[in-house]
Amino acid sequence: MRYAPIDPQLFVENRRRLAAELPADSIAVVHSADIPWLCADGYLRFIQNSDLFYLTGVDQEESTLILWPDAPDPAQREMLFVRETSELIAIWEGQKLTQEAAAEVSGIANVQWNDRFQPTIRRVMPKTKQVFLNYNEHARSISTAVTPDDRFRDQVQERYPQLRCERLAPILTRLRMVKSEIEIAQLRRACEITRDGFRRSLDVIRPGVMEYEIEAELIHEFVRQGSRAFAYEPIIASGANNCVLHYLDNDKECRDGDLVLMDVGAEYANYKGDLTRTVPVNGRYTKRQRAVYDAVHRVVRACIDDLIRPGVKIREVYAKQVARLVEDELIGLDLLDAGEVAKERENEDLPEEKRGYRKWFMHGVSHSLGIDVHDVTAPEAEFVEGMVVTVEPGIYLRDEGFGIRLENDIVVKAGGNLDLMADIPIDGDEIEALMAEKRG
Repeated sequence: MRYAPIDPQLFVENRRRLAAELPADSIAVVHSADIPWLCADGYLRFIQNSDLFYLTGVDQEESTLILWPDAPDPAQREMLFVRETSELIAIWEGQKLTQEAAAEVSGIANVQWNDRFQPTIRRVMPKTKQVFLNYNEHARSISTAVTPDDRFRDQVQERYPQLRCERLAPILTRLRMVKSEIEIAQLRRACEITRDGFRRSLDVIRPGVMEYEIEAELIHEFVRQGSRAFAYEPIIASGANNCVLHYLDNDKECRDGDLVLMDVGAEYANYKGDLTRTVPVNGRYTKRQRAVYDAVHRVVRACIDDLIRPGVKIREVYAKQVARLVEDELIGLDLLDAGEVAKERENEDLPEEKRGYRKWFMHGVSHSLGIDVHDVTAPEAEFVEGMVVTVEPGIYLRDEGFGIRLENDIVVKAGGNLDLMADIPIDGDEIEALMAEKRG
């Protein structure tokens, strides 16, 4: 395991919170993810179902959790099922969890092999009135993959039609929004590794370097420090590619006078960092680039220092307050006319997507962060104490061939937000000075 063991008290507490939300005479069942298969006999690296990891800390395929808070036998209130290991499996795949090791990782005393799952379900189902089943309800998910949770849901509905099936996702979404101190520690470590990767990338950024060479420096540092991979597909976008929001080719040459936008993050213990910086390829911003850069930086600071705080509706901040800040900055950059903006502001019925600023700032300014890089968030939610979010405004000047986005990760706090990336250079002067230092 590349990451330090996580205190199992995290998972014990997560299950306790979930159990407290379940009504009487109910159970909840959560499965691990499948190994993602390619063509022929090839497969990708296993990535655990975020919900199962959140509740157990088990980072292995073919694992299942049953929560039965009202079980007459206390030993059956939490049951974990894992794949039975063997010497043959150890030879071909490496060491898998023993029952004792799974108990240590999860804090669950009752760990059994997978062949006991179906007999247990057949015994438990007649004793309960409703079962909470898991499903990926993320608003932006368009996945068509059939997961173990999906297969089990179909099985339950077919075999136990008398049972009331309920949705587990709304409960887990609400619980996962608030991060514990143990979770914040994992996120902080992911951000530290991301910081070091960013600093390393500045060693090679200069005219003539290829975008994928910068990507190579980043993943070198991430893996060197225990990250298994990028937290998400990295964006290394130079020149006009700055303006392609989800640019993934990373195959162009970085040219003198251009900017390179890096949207990258390290993963640590399944928790994700998410950083964006836009730096000059030759070490110096042009006057126009710097004006746009400083405008975006001011929006970042306003979000972190003033706008994001507990009790404020997320949509209100994103869709209106930040938008009005960006409008003011675009006016200052001679991209919007102040009179036209004033007319739009008087028209409260005008949808945000129809407003003039959307030509230059067309995405949201933030998302939740955690085990998933776009972590779960309840619809119409408010910022709450302990929530971890990104702050990532941008201004994209496609007609001028460049764009700028900046992004930090913060913990929402009533007494002032905690910036997990406060030690990663973001001020324009600091970026230029650091790049000059790197050039020696």
